[in-house]
Amino acid sequence: MHELLVFNDEKLLRRALTHRSFINEHPAELGDNERLEFLGDAILNFISGEYLYQRHPEMGEDEMTRRRSALVDEKQLARFATEVGLDFRMRLGQGAIREGGFQNPNLLSSTFEAVVGAYYLDHDRDIEKLRPLIAQLFDSVPQAIVGVRSNIDPKNKFQEFAQANGAKKPPKYITEKIGGTDHAPEFISRVYVGEQVYGEGNGRSKKESEKNAANDALTKLKNRGLFE
Repeated sequence: MHELLVFNDEKLLRRALTHRSFINEHPAELGDNERLEFLGDAILNFISGEYLYQRHPEMGEDEMTRRRSALVDEKQLARFATEVGLDFRMRLGQGAIREGGFQNPNLLSSTFEAVVGAYYLDHDRDIEKLRPLIAQLFDSVPQAIVGVRSNIDPKNKFQEFAQANGAKKPPKYITEKIGGTDHAPEFISRVYVGEQVYGEGNGRSKKESEKNAANDALTKLKNRGLFE
């Protein structure tokens, strides 16, 4: 068993593995993993940024930003989830299982984030216990893959545009669920620079809808001759 699945509090691990589709069919359960997913996402962004800063002293901010996004994108986190054995341990509703939930990149990546958040809490909020485990997974990603993905990520491209045009803070994404089912939700995202909306996008996951919002923003900028 991978060390990321070794918990002192088994109830915390169980919650990290529990998707809301399972809760709908088993209402007596304590709760789903969405809050833990939020925490894990923040932790992974921090650790990936630090990882790149330490490993690549020659790398500039823009390239580190691109590579960080590549390390924690949905496909990569889904691969990590399978690698540590989360796939068939996810607790899903029957509808999600029938639709191939154990191989669904969105569910896999979200569960991985939730387990990271839960592991951090279970180990006395000590990020030092978590950092080497995540770094080992990052080390397993071929640099060629990171480089290719980092060059095409629309969120990175839009952030570079915003920074080059005087933005003092990175673009902000506001995302909400607008429909779908528990195991196949639909989200809408809007991307802001300051108070101005630049783009909007839909998707089956928060990450997908945010990327589509960035793409929409870039398309609008190209149409206005402001971005090549």
